[in-house]
Amino acid sequence: MDINPLDSVDAADAPPAKPRHPWLNPAVAITVALLATFMGICKVKDDNIVQGMQQAQADKIDHWAFYQARNVREEVAKATLVQLRLAAADRPEGKRAGYDEAIAQYEKLAKEQSEKKEELRKQALADQATYDALNFRDDQFDLSDALLAIAISLLAIASLTQMPWLYLLALVPAGFGVLMGLAGLTGLAVHPTALIKLLS
Repeated sequence: MDINPLDSVDAADAPPAKPRHPWLNPAVAITVALLATFMGICKVKDDNIVQGMQQAQADKIDHWAFYQARNVREEVAKATLVQLRLAAADRPEGKRAGYDEAIAQYEKLAKEQSEKKEELRKQALADQATYDALNFRDDQFDLSDALLAIAISLLAIASLTQMPWLYLLALVPAGFGVLMGLAGLTGLAVHPTALIKLLS
């Protein structure tokens, strides 16, 4: 069988086929670059918020520990007061001066401990409020990160399969991810509580 040299053109020498959607790959590349940059900015802010949460948690634990210490001191002072008053009741009038002085000192100590204990309780509650406020924003960044990761995965598949509808589908989680990230950055009260509880 004779082979015609003109028929044996190497396939590599043939001009490449034009892509069906020449705009898709550049659009995917630009979108991924923008989303990755936005994710990086959100990551920096989120890390700072997590550090603030850790500090608030540590402060709360310290304040409650001091609260308990003040509580013990107050109870000891009150118990000592009871003992001193009972002991003073059995003493004659002329020998009560020392007891009265000690009773006054322990009354002052019990009052001071009670006041300081209340201050610590307020500080601990303020620490919890700070933690809750920071956790609210941390949830926003977590959800943003998850949505943007889904969007980038869909964009990669869209580029590989050359399916424009997948690119458009990827814009949905991307949009919500950017919204949650902006809410975290600017302090907006956008918080899908039901979804957060489901993922927690």
